[in-house]
Amino acid sequence: MQKRFLVLEDGHIFAGEAFGANSETVGEIVFNTGMSGYQETITDQSYNGQIITFTYPLIGNAGINRDDYESINPTTKAIVVKNLARKTGNWRAQMSLDEFLQRKNIPGISGIDTRMLTKIIREAGTMKACLVNEVKEDTLSNLQKTVLPINQVEQVATPRAYPAPGTGRNVVVIDFGLKHSILRELSGRDCNLTIMPPKTTAAEILELAPDGIMLSNGPGEPKDVPEALEMIRGVEGKIPMFGICLGHQLFALANGADTFKMKYGHRGFNHPVREIATGRIDFTSQNHG
Repeated sequence: MQKRFLVLEDGHIFAGEAFGANSETVGEIVFNTGMSGYQETITDQSYNGQIITFTYPLIGNAGINRDDYESINPTTKAIVVKNLARKTGNWRAQMSLDEFLQRKNIPGISGIDTRMLTKIIREAGTMKACLVNEVKEDTLSNLQKTVLPINQVEQVATPRAYPAPGTGRNVVVIDFGLKHSILRELSGRDCNLTIMPPKTTAAEILELAPDGIMLSNGPGEPKDVPEALEMIRGVEGKIPMFGICLGHQLFALANGADTFKMKYGHRGFNHPVREIATGRIDFTSQNHG
């Protein structure tokens, strides 16, 4: 197997085996504690520009199927795993994780002590990292000088509006890097959807007279999307509004709250959340920095 190296901004170097695309990359390294759902994670545009470390020790055993995409062309930078399953045993699998990453030009590294890596991230905080096939004298200095891109929403959101027809309530979905499962859930409730770009104005939304507005998830710093705040202020109080992830943070910013970057974020599945008013508990996926 070809060797590959994960280099952290603080100087830590991990050696492992290459899989996925034969390329080198730089991104923000984060960890996900989910025990399942790696396909949804990798294809979630909220991970735009990030190197994902999976804490669950075996990844890839269910392969990749046609039903669990959150986007067709993921913009995740790289994948870090302890053990990569070389064979898949799921009846829905169309291809292996290795083959999928090759097709999408996403490099991976296996054989890493992901427990140690996660402890480093928890202690030092989220940082830049790179995947390289060879560690050179200037690898670390070049990494430390790298400036990661901002305005990530523009990289993943739709540039123009499009419909997802239904027969029920009219819902406008503002796409900041939405997950396909949001559309699936709304469509499953017979909603008539209009998906609109992040720079959509309040006037353009009100023209459609929707029954509700969904502010989607998305990547990066919510303060990089200031135009959305004006739109939110222009429609709230007139039309019911619901926010997920980045959309929820933008709703908060538009109403005078503040956001700040967490030390290492919160990413995983099956997190219980209790609704204080009723005591009801829902198990949720979480992905925010």
